[in-house]
Amino acid sequence: MMNILSLGAGVQSSTMALMAAEGELTPMPDCAIFADTGAEPKHVYDFLDYVESLVPFPVYRVMEGEGLEAQIIDRASRSEFTKVPFFTKEKGPGMRQCTADFKIYPINRKVRELIGLKKRQHGPKEVVVKMWIGISMDESVRIKPSRVAWIENTWPLIEKGMHRHDCIQWMQSKGFNEPRKSSCYFCPYRDNQSWIDTQKNDSSSWEKALFIDNLIRDQYPNNPQFIHRSKTPLTECDFDPARDQFDMF
Repeated sequence: MMNILSLGAGVQSSTMALMAAEGELTPMPDCAIFADTGAEPKHVYDFLDYVESLVPFPVYRVMEGEGLEAQIIDRASRSEFTKVPFFTKEKGPGMRQCTADFKIYPINRKVRELIGLKKRQHGPKEVVVKMWIGISMDESVRIKPSRVAWIENTWPLIEKGMHRHDCIQWMQSKGFNEPRKSSCYFCPYRDNQSWIDTQKNDSSSWEKALFIDNLIRDQYPNNPQFIHRSKTPLTECDFDPARDQFDMF
């Protein structure tokens, strides 16, 4: 039985990794896997480096193809819709396949490699991997079983009854640096406060988000797409946090 931690380098998954390193979650994971979309803000990669330096188990980094950003640009050049749920004026949000294609699939591919399965080889009939998923009590609606018969998803933070704020308090009590939310810089599920933070503190991600925002409008003139749920260009958005009805994460 292998215990593998799905590490996104955000608050919850990083808390899991560091709690395991402190002996507060057991058994010690055999490894962690970070699925790199190729479109994370720099602070995510920086915090990933930080966590990796503190845990006693290996952290593997995997990527699907050339990454999600490259796929968006390629599909836009051929006016093919992306697998990111960008907002459209006519047909509602697009298909949300990005998590499966650029997070779940590359992680599962690495897990197959770790347990010694060859390409196209059938997996075992019994559970041989417990996958630690960083979901806290306030996100319990996101709990889903694994679609792979020999992988069992587990939720250590749920088992401990921990909310997101509990994770932050735990990190502070231990003297660890506090991570920010992990998400692609063009994720349409960002709230307004997140966009304000990006504008003020991450000019590189902001400029790249503007590029993608313009690209997905210009390449689809019959049904333009938008990153922001207001269905207006990012440069024209009102990022008033008071307009956030809920945290879309």
